[in-house]
Amino acid sequence: MDTRRLILVLIFTFSSFMLWENWQKYNQPKPAADAVATAPTGGAVPVPSTSLQAKASSDTPAVAAPASSAETFTVTTDLMKATISAQGGDLVRLELLKYKEHDNKEKTFVLFDAAHQYLAQAGLIGEGLPSHRSIFSHVEGPTSLAEGSDELKFRLESTEQGGIKVAKILTFKRASYQVDVAWEITNGSDKAIAPNAYFQLQRDDVAPAGETKMVSTFTGPAVYTDAEKYQKVTFAHIAEDKAKFAKTADNGWLAMVQHYFVSAWVPKDKTPREFYMRKVEGHNVFQAGVIVPIAEIAPGAKGGTSVTLYAGPQEQSVLKQIAPGLNLVVDYGWLTVVAAPIFWALEAIHKLVGNWGWAIVVLTVILKAIFFPLSAASYKSMAKMKLLTPRLTQLKERFGDDKQRLNQEMMKMYQTEKVNPLGGCLPILVQIPVFIALYWVLLGAVEMRDAPWILWIKDLASADPYYILPVVMMISMFVQTKLNPTPPDPIQAKVMMMMPLIFGFMFFWFPAGLVLYWVVNNVLSITQQWHISRMIDGGRKAANDAKA
Repeated sequence: MDTRRLILVLIFTFSSFMLWENWQKYNQPKPAADAVATAPTGGAVPVPSTSLQAKASSDTPAVAAPASSAETFTVTTDLMKATISAQGGDLVRLELLKYKEHDNKEKTFVLFDAAHQYLAQAGLIGEGLPSHRSIFSHVEGPTSLAEGSDELKFRLESTEQGGIKVAKILTFKRASYQVDVAWEITNGSDKAIAPNAYFQLQRDDVAPAGETKMVSTFTGPAVYTDAEKYQKVTFAHIAEDKAKFAKTADNGWLAMVQHYFVSAWVPKDKTPREFYMRKVEGHNVFQAGVIVPIAEIAPGAKGGTSVTLYAGPQEQSVLKQIAPGLNLVVDYGWLTVVAAPIFWALEAIHKLVGNWGWAIVVLTVILKAIFFPLSAASYKSMAKMKLLTPRLTQLKERFGDDKQRLNQEMMKMYQTEKVNPLGGCLPILVQIPVFIALYWVLLGAVEMRDAPWILWIKDLASADPYYILPVVMMISMFVQTKLNPTPPDPIQAKVMMMMPLIFGFMFFWFPAGLVLYWVVNNVLSITQQWHISRMIDGGRKAANDAKA
């Protein structure tokens, strides 16, 4: 196999990879037109295992009204606008004010919404205690974060039953996507109670639209514990009751992951917890949650518990501070060991240059410099092969009918000229994991979303609106093709000439940040290859002059 064949194999492999990803996305379930109208009222109350049940009962309280008709309240902070339903105190809509929709930059991005039946729910498990299907009343108080205030408490209370009063308090914080969800229980009955609290995320299995047209990223629940580490669970496995994940622990969190954004319930550390996942019967909706026990509350006493909800962008520096392992929702797959340090370097460069586009350019230059020795070896091999192309063509004309003799003569020529036809293969193979890892970093980093570069590039996570970068990339690939050895086979030569057009056309729909990386990398490669070819041509000419 020579270098040109290796390049063809790499292009074919990459193209197959992209087609496979698109096929997966194409076969994902499509959102139903009547999704909002047929939204489920919430599903049953989860039942804790024996280890968490204590004295709690799993009796389900009466449902006063469906979520669609329950009163709603709007809470606004500096980063989010949350809609809270009187039914269960559920977070039924969440706008992230600093982010825009992918396809319409005039609209604010919505994480929790009715279209995907995506919401955050919480309730209590115990006889007569309110669940996510119970109706609460709002205690009068502010609904907008006041200037100079660091937090806003939104209080809901349920109807007293059997002398037990329950309040649900949602605490919103300034400059934060965290919401503390707390239960406050006053036991006015004549017996002790030991309920459990559950916190769950509900969503359909349809991937968010518009985030990426070329690559389908993971959408679904995930669990993390110190023992089992990060575990993604597909909706299909939940539906088939084949989901495998850590069920109990005294640490860890549960999340609902999608491209760029995540919502996660994070109980206090060293608190017993039980994770569960299920499909809502009769609906294409799934629930994933965590159950935590509440310490026994004696007659006349108060008790409760609280869990933190994070609902926002997958900013790795922020996620690391919230809980161990939460940054793993930014998933680079099997190349995480390579991708993580690449993103660290990209982030460090961004702090210096202040622009993610220029950070990509600088990082590409640094990576090119690191691999300069390997790239130089590859380009030297290709330059020597280019000089031998006319002689190889002559050999093919002379011995085209005798394959064995042709191979013998070619090997003799390689030995005489001290050329290794495989010399360009190893350097390319070594760099492939780095390039793919960088590809996933640029694809998955929410920092690139709505991040401008220069002039017409207003969003590095979206396609170039005028296709200028993809066209420049195609031109650079044509130049590279001209610098490479021309294949003796006319068909191979035509295929190599068509590859820049085919490959470049695919990049018309790639995020601008990825195309920017490829353009810069190509320009640097052309410069390096031209310089090395010129050196070899000059050296050969000097040697021929000396012989003459």
